[in-house]
Amino acid sequence: MDGRDLVRSVRLVGSVRGMRTLRSAWRRRRVDARAPVRRGAERARVPGLLVSAEPGPGGGTVRFARSELRIRVCAGGAVFWSWDGAGPLPSYAVPEDVPEPDPRAELEPDTNGGWQVVSERLTVAVSRRGAVELRTPGGVLLRRELPPRWWEPVEGGVARWVQQSEVPADARFFGLGARAGGPRLREGSYRLWNTGTGVPSGYGEDPGSLTMPVQVVVSDAGTHLAFHDSTWPGRVTLREGEEGAGSGHDRPGTCEVRMEGGPLRCWVVVGTPARVLQGWTALTGAPAVPPSWALGPQHARPGAGGEREVREVVAGYRERGLPLSGLHLGRGHLAGHQVFTVDRGGFPGLPRLAKELYEEGVRLVAVVDPAVRASPGNAVFDAGAAVGAAGAFVRDAWGRPVRSEGWAGECVHPDFTDPQVREWWGTWYEDCLGQGFSGVWHDGDEPVSFAAFGDPSLPRSARHSLEGRGGDHREAHNVYGLAMARAGHEGLRRLRPDERPFLLSRSGWAGMQRYGGTWGEVGTGWPGLRASLAMVLGLGLCGVPYAGPDVGGSEGTPSPELYLRWFQLGAYLPLFRTRAALGTGRREPWEFGPEVLAHARSALEERERLRPYFGTLAQLARLTGAPYVRPVWWEAPGDRALRDCEDAFLLGDALLVAPVLESGVDRRSVRLPEGRWYDTVTGQAFEGPGRVVLDAPVSRIPVLARAGSVLLVRGADGRPELEVWAPVAGRTGGGTVVGDVGDGWARADVERYTSRLVDGCVVVERDGGERVPYPVRVRGLPSARQR
Repeated sequence: MDGRDLVRSVRLVGSVRGMRTLRSAWRRRRVDARAPVRRGAERARVPGLLVSAEPGPGGGTVRFARSELRIRVCAGGAVFWSWDGAGPLPSYAVPEDVPEPDPRAELEPDTNGGWQVVSERLTVAVSRRGAVELRTPGGVLLRRELPPRWWEPVEGGVARWVQQSEVPADARFFGLGARAGGPRLREGSYRLWNTGTGVPSGYGEDPGSLTMPVQVVVSDAGTHLAFHDSTWPGRVTLREGEEGAGSGHDRPGTCEVRMEGGPLRCWVVVGTPARVLQGWTALTGAPAVPPSWALGPQHARPGAGGEREVREVVAGYRERGLPLSGLHLGRGHLAGHQVFTVDRGGFPGLPRLAKELYEEGVRLVAVVDPAVRASPGNAVFDAGAAVGAAGAFVRDAWGRPVRSEGWAGECVHPDFTDPQVREWWGTWYEDCLGQGFSGVWHDGDEPVSFAAFGDPSLPRSARHSLEGRGGDHREAHNVYGLAMARAGHEGLRRLRPDERPFLLSRSGWAGMQRYGGTWGEVGTGWPGLRASLAMVLGLGLCGVPYAGPDVGGSEGTPSPELYLRWFQLGAYLPLFRTRAALGTGRREPWEFGPEVLAHARSALEERERLRPYFGTLAQLARLTGAPYVRPVWWEAPGDRALRDCEDAFLLGDALLVAPVLESGVDRRSVRLPEGRWYDTVTGQAFEGPGRVVLDAPVSRIPVLARAGSVLLVRGADGRPELEVWAPVAGRTGGGTVVGDVGDGWARADVERYTSRLVDGCVVVERDGGERVPYPVRVRGLPSARQR
């Protein structure tokens, strides 16, 4: 670190902030130097030759000369295996209720001296040297895990490890959290370390604020999800395979997982994409359903302009007839950027303001940052010091709270891996609710400590509770945001047990869907627009269905064309949130001119019309794990052309959305799955599979409806109605409908409808023969009639 580094820091963040950044970087390095995390000399180890095997529930234990492998096939089809005796618990991804073993799965001898476990959906074969193969019941290879390798410190400590895998040559990789370069993950290296280093400029860059070792692999052989359950820093290196031409040999795809520590254990779920996600969320927890209002349009403002700014924004929406469901206030509404405070100068009557907006249908949402200003007299800091015997904050090796630099100045961070701290932190959300806020969004929860040099986080030697086991920040860092989300979610549920909490987290880890959703930061530019879609699709395949970007990007000012195309995409994503970031000026729709305003109004009106459909998708995500936003190959993973489609997506079963992701485009090609599809504006029918060219005028993006689909929408009178797209003659269609259950915990009634064409009439029936309780509107064929 030299003078040039300091100059660069000052230029980046301003002179005062730059000095604080430099001080934070020095402090972190000094702490790690005094409590080193250096590994020293290491000794390599591999499993060695197979020695014996012992059957057990759902599988058994296979012992090698220098390690042992546990295999367990669970009821429901999920497969678990681990090395060196590691069990599925404790785990931050998997709740305490681990699935029971499948009593039908047994460990039995295999060919060539190996062993195998045969189950209904999968065969797990173990070789004499420790390779693990996953095969379909027909014997087709899905994945081969090569014998792992460990590097153990000679003086003792946690071993790092590497696990290399092979997949079929035609396989495609997806997942690994919110990746800007997806949804299909190309050859490259992907870091597993949540970081708040900045905003990715766009498509192809790795934002890294929400990473997880969850990969979905799609090939002709089938679809499977693999999760390596270690929270330590790591890296996944992927290489797609290549099929041999003529007499050439296939080159398999490869995956290498390297972890700096933690157990070597893995979960695998196989089946159709729908079955895979259902099994994954059954394992890690059902996604939380956002309150109904959170499925509408939302807007984020820094709040630096106080109540006047808030009223101006809401009035701007109302005067122009634009719907708005939520307004998110950033750090500008806090006193000195300190969490759980209010700037009384800018917001002298916040509860009154919140009540007035609530009556107008607009909820306020507060930002919550885990960084607590470390100064006596600060209520949160003083209260945290009295929690338990050691206090609530992350500590160094000598038991002192670790100091960092945050927006509020010198800060400390709560240790959310301590159950007592989570409960204490959850009580502070009463302050937010008391001010009239209806929900919270977590920011800086990677966690972030200002440091322009190296990793902007807490020292790796910092100590955490880790549920009483104890450990350092290397193990706790990636789950810090997840544990904070748990603290917030549980606190909100205790404080308002009759309402579903609204909670967004910028960071997180596998299983975070149990507590809420996430928002993604991307740079302002056309690459950022493409990255927005990639991140939402990738998160959905990792089990996090409620997600969305900052429409327009998180920094800078988009052009009117870019803003409109981003706005049109956001209208079809689960979380629809526009944002005016600090220093970017006003970024409401009317600020971009009358043409953009008119077309943005159309997008908002369509979002409001589809609100009941989004409500159905939210409930189905909880029940089945299926994300709202799905890749176009969702129902046809065997279609290789669909696997490579990255610029369109399915919204539930009924709609296919083809956003415009490039400048100057007014027509675009779309690859259609099998079946008939209708343009929802013109009614023109297209047949799939195949590629078609659609009009994409500046006023809208192409949206197609599947023939025969039945979806719940908001009618012209504001009441729900069934929208039915005419089925193909001789074929039936249908759809699942979940009525509005409000913002509470009322039981969701799931209804199934079928549609068919009889003598030119569209017949819609409710399963069970009961009366259809909604008005029905038929679309698609001018000659089709309802009966």
